[in-house]
Amino acid sequence: MLTAYHAKYFAHDLTKRYSSNNVEKFTASLANAQVDLNPHQVDAALFAFQSPLSRGAILADEVGLGKTIEAGILLSQKWAERKRKILIIVPANLRKQWSQELADKFFLPSAILEAATFNELIKQGNLNPFMQNGLVICSYQFARSKEAYLRNVSWDLVVIDEAHRLRNVYKASNRIGRSIKESLANVPKVLLTATPLQNSLLELYGLVSIIDDYTFGDLKSFKAQFARLSEDNNFDELKQRLEPICKRTLRRQVLEYINYRNRIAITQDFTPGDDEQRLYDLVSDYLRRDTLYALPAGQRQLMTLILRKLLASSTYAISGTLTSLVSRLETTLQQQATLATLPDDAVADNFEAFDEYKDDFTEETETDDEPDPVRLTPEQIAEVGAEIESLREFRELAESIQKNSKGEALLTALHRGVEKLAELGANRKAIIFTESKRTQTYLKQNLETNGYEGQVVLFNGSNNDADSQRIYAAWARKYANTDRITGSRSADMRAALVEHFRDSATVMIATEAAAEGINLQFCSLVVNYDLPWNPQRIEQRIGRCHRYGQQYDVVVVNFLNRANAADVRVFDLLESKFKLFDGVFGASDEVLGSIESGVDFEKRIAVIFQQCRTETEIQTAFDELQRDLQPGIVEQMRQTKKKLLENFDEEVHEKLRVVYQDSQKYLSKYEQRLWDLTKYALANYADFGDHSFTLRQNPFPGETIHPGPYRVSERTAERLTENQVDEPINLYRAGHPLAQRILAQCMETNLPMAALTFDYAQATVKISILENLPCPTGWLRVQKLIVETGDTEDHLLLAGVCDDGSPLDPEQCKRLFSIPATVTQPRLSGEDLNGLHRAEQGLAQRIHAQQVDIIDDIQRRNGQYFDEELDKLDKWADDLKNSLTTELKDLEKDIKFRRTEARKLLNLDQKIKEQRVIKDLEKRLADKRMNLYQAQDDIDQRKEKLLDDTQERLKQRIQQHELFTIRWSLN
Repeated sequence: MLTAYHAKYFAHDLTKRYSSNNVEKFTASLANAQVDLNPHQVDAALFAFQSPLSRGAILADEVGLGKTIEAGILLSQKWAERKRKILIIVPANLRKQWSQELADKFFLPSAILEAATFNELIKQGNLNPFMQNGLVICSYQFARSKEAYLRNVSWDLVVIDEAHRLRNVYKASNRIGRSIKESLANVPKVLLTATPLQNSLLELYGLVSIIDDYTFGDLKSFKAQFARLSEDNNFDELKQRLEPICKRTLRRQVLEYINYRNRIAITQDFTPGDDEQRLYDLVSDYLRRDTLYALPAGQRQLMTLILRKLLASSTYAISGTLTSLVSRLETTLQQQATLATLPDDAVADNFEAFDEYKDDFTEETETDDEPDPVRLTPEQIAEVGAEIESLREFRELAESIQKNSKGEALLTALHRGVEKLAELGANRKAIIFTESKRTQTYLKQNLETNGYEGQVVLFNGSNNDADSQRIYAAWARKYANTDRITGSRSADMRAALVEHFRDSATVMIATEAAAEGINLQFCSLVVNYDLPWNPQRIEQRIGRCHRYGQQYDVVVVNFLNRANAADVRVFDLLESKFKLFDGVFGASDEVLGSIESGVDFEKRIAVIFQQCRTETEIQTAFDELQRDLQPGIVEQMRQTKKKLLENFDEEVHEKLRVVYQDSQKYLSKYEQRLWDLTKYALANYADFGDHSFTLRQNPFPGETIHPGPYRVSERTAERLTENQVDEPINLYRAGHPLAQRILAQCMETNLPMAALTFDYAQATVKISILENLPCPTGWLRVQKLIVETGDTEDHLLLAGVCDDGSPLDPEQCKRLFSIPATVTQPRLSGEDLNGLHRAEQGLAQRIHAQQVDIIDDIQRRNGQYFDEELDKLDKWADDLKNSLTTELKDLEKDIKFRRTEARKLLNLDQKIKEQRVIKDLEKRLADKRMNLYQAQDDIDQRKEKLLDDTQERLKQRIQQHELFTIRWSLN
């Protein structure tokens, strides 16, 4: 059995802090994660802060390899170290997905900051809402608009997703990029992007400069060195500088660990009825009018796009929004003044992604000021009245259409999809995506009257329908008094609906809310009823099912109105150009990267729909768009990217194999120790089974710990859930409040010197190094060494001596604690203490020898880190100095050229004017020559200051604490 001495040793061992480059550093985070981590993800997390001097990294894995998971490991580690000032900057449409995945997979709380929540926190007295108790998530635009607030937080870590948006930060026109770089200049950062290099090497310069401004000199020196890159011209130098800061793994390199499934595409054609086509034509013509009072100028582009999407979704979707527009114009007439903006609820209740689109279509500058209403002239009042009549006509036509041809085609599409699932042997499950909540309701009614009654579940942002409320209530009863209930109603509602879909329903009809942050590996039929124009949104949708853990090929059904030439061309681009719907990997990073931003691509398509009336105009516009989408990387740039950022497969495979083996070994040891410690601590409070236990009562009153059944790890619990074990369970893990409380209690216990007898007969495995000890009794001491340097490291020093004076190896001491023991003497006698006195010198020497070895190793590593930093700063300083001399040479060439050209001039006035220009240039040249050495000295002084800062960061501070001393015997 375990003793209190085992428990204290294990608790300190499980909570040790490790050096940056140690695989064990993340063991607790790995054990706590609700996801099967792959070796390349662990390797990437280690890479990000491989040195205590690291300012961060660019993680540039190909699409689909889980860069979010890599960031999650880092975030979990920071959280475990209680470094919790963490910011995550993402595209607006990914904020909810990040929040949900961090909660689901890593149990990390987060807050999404946007204008409304920011202002509300200000009103509540938080003068800087970025100061939170959890992780903060915000969009690029919001980060720029709140630059002053960002500067006033000492961030422990900033993660920036889709970071290729910042690759032109070196350009003055990139206002968002420059703002984010400057406001987070001295903060450790991790950039996530699948496309770190697209068109120019200057993009790499831009991204690297966000992480570390000292990897390269200035822009001028970078251009001079690397603009004309070739194998013989600084290629190796550039690769060497990138290696410590940029890491890229390819999908083909991890096939040993990830079994990718295929995508199978099915296209479902439909033809609108006459009334549907008439409604489409009428609303399209209306949206092209020069003046529209229902859509304020500042929102016209956004609202036009949304109205077109609703029009394409269903007549039910557009009719409700037309009613809102009529009401708005009627209010306009009553006030006889134009309204500044369209209320969000005019479309947000129907088009659920409105907030995200609104962010994407908002200019970089934000203002809370509304323009004053403008009084209408009599002529304008008449025009508003006419517009109201048009909208009423459209609405009446929409409401008169009872059957939608697209809705009728859904039954055929589902039948085809289900047949394919049967061929594959997959579950009869389908998720249908629509962009409209009214369409969602219509489809549910349509399916339930055609053979799917009781088999359909809705998923949207509010889920306030009666069925969803009933499902949630049943789920809440089932998991009452367990940790499955998070306290966040929205998160719990999502969990309840997904579980109901998995266990009971056949079809889930979802809005964009389901495209973010939920995992549906048990479903392999995705139906794009409404197809977004943004390829990245489509990839998100399909990725809910086509992801790690999926056991079957994924069938993707897309609806296509072949009577609409623009729809046909959009679908052709998405299918042929972006290759979203079939193949093993879906859209590649090269292809998605070529559009820079899915939002910009969507805007371009919206312009075509808005401006082109004839089929010829449509075809011409799409031809031009397709030409613009030709690969942005010429062959030479593609090869450059490959050689700069990709390692040879053999090298990657071998490294990942080692990382995998080491991480699995440490993880297995960690989980076993935590399990043993839990059994010891809860012996009087719980009944234990096979990797599970039932907690009879809370051993820590005052803590929120639920009695009831627990499973030891998330992976175990996930498997039980997949097997539909009908029992509410708590997910026991390293970060669970119960585990944390056990660890703290065991570490804090003061233990007197005692005698322990280790029973080798109860050992579960043969331990050869304990079988030939010189004698079976002696003394053992455990001491904790804390070394604060660039990292803070904890080391447990174990020293032992036998009664005959012979020493125990530290490994022998560790292995003693793998054997059950009993405390045979809680208090030692005077004779025992005399024996300790005789053994004291040997114990102290053994402890000291280990301490010296550890300090020497840390100093050696720190010396290596310092040398690497020195080498980087030397190159940075040389770059700047070379830039100064290059500038002088360029100026000399310019003067020489102008002198030659001036002699050719015949006009005296021109000669005199040119000579004055030359004199000014000569004066500039003289000044630069005079100041050259001073400028070079300034660079050297900056370098010395940076080195002094580095030296200060690597200074060592040492603490020692004795944990306990025991007299041992081995039976």
